[in-house]
Amino acid sequence: MTAKKLAGGAIGLTWLVRRFVPNAQNTHDQEVRAAYGTLGSCTGVVVNLLLAASKFMMGVISGSLAITADAANNLSDAAGSIVTLISVRLAKKPVDQEHPFGHGRMEYVGSLVVGALIVLMGVTLLKDGITSILHPAALAHSWIVVVVLAISILMKGWLYFFYRKLGITINNGTLIAASKDSFSDVLATAAVLISLLINRIFGLTIDGYMGVLVALIVLKAGIDVCRETMDSLLGGKPDPQKIEQIKELLLKYDEILGVHDLVLHDYGPGRCIASVHAEVSAKSNIVEIHEVIDTAEREISDRMHMAICIHMDPIVTDDENVNRVKRQMTEFLHHTDASLSMHDFRMVPGQEQTNLIFDCVLPAGYQGRDELLKSLKAYALSLDERYRLVVQFDTDYT
Repeated sequence: MTAKKLAGGAIGLTWLVRRFVPNAQNTHDQEVRAAYGTLGSCTGVVVNLLLAASKFMMGVISGSLAITADAANNLSDAAGSIVTLISVRLAKKPVDQEHPFGHGRMEYVGSLVVGALIVLMGVTLLKDGITSILHPAALAHSWIVVVVLAISILMKGWLYFFYRKLGITINNGTLIAASKDSFSDVLATAAVLISLLINRIFGLTIDGYMGVLVALIVLKAGIDVCRETMDSLLGGKPDPQKIEQIKELLLKYDEILGVHDLVLHDYGPGRCIASVHAEVSAKSNIVEIHEVIDTAEREISDRMHMAICIHMDPIVTDDENVNRVKRQMTEFLHHTDASLSMHDFRMVPGQEQTNLIFDCVLPAGYQGRDELLKSLKAYALSLDERYRLVVQFDTDYT
């Protein structure tokens, strides 16, 4: 993604990227990613410190607890930007003996810390808001306070688009988390501004209630960030588009008849390792097929910037009896549950029985494996009483 394409994110973003991010188009380079992260973090620190200082002064002038709470929230955001800066710097560290897959997951750790800071601030704001409801204080009216809050909303809106574009450009969860926090700040400051206007026009003191509303908005943003980051740390479902792109790149080779057991290992943004089984004809020349597999691995590595290991699975394609039984078993499996699939089907005949050997792929968290195996065995016997099943159950990781 070029700096020009970033222009739609926020006013001035193009200039900032050109000024502070050398070779900005190469977003898979760890130095470039660190430069983007540093730009976002330093900008966030400066803007949030300015907002916090101005709001603290406006809180003192107006006597509004909600404004003071909003200022504390901006101060917390500045701390979060510092965490972002530290995490992107640590994430770019090269591999070492203790960490052969690099330090990319430090970006996820940074996102989790930012989320925790947001939640902590939300709890503090909620406590202060409840106190203000129980013990309301009179507010002093000043249009300068209204103007400062309006400018704050515009600046936080700019930060939202700024963080979001940078985060999407380098696939950085910490920056995306900061963008969500900035959007919640826009809503929070707007709520505070509304409370001041209502107090000035109608004489109603709802400062404490707006403080509670601000706290709830901040809490939700923090919880969402923590939940999404934990998915990445624990190993969430991979990007479906990335899965489909890998399959398309493999299946364009005529020698590759199908793919299965595709697994993506995420070691941080820009650090992904994949493994997959590629089905090839059992009659193929192994040297020629090996060259095809090597070519496919290099192409995926170059185009998708990930390491991939492809395992060859030879399959029989010209045995009518094998194809017929495979089709029957596949149709029964799909009729039982459309989410089920099978691969690596083989028939091994013996004097008294014929083994039907295959892998059955189950969705993650599938219940009823024993019942499924019983029904498969019963169906196989209905086709031929000599059939015996040897089934390996796999989990679908995509």
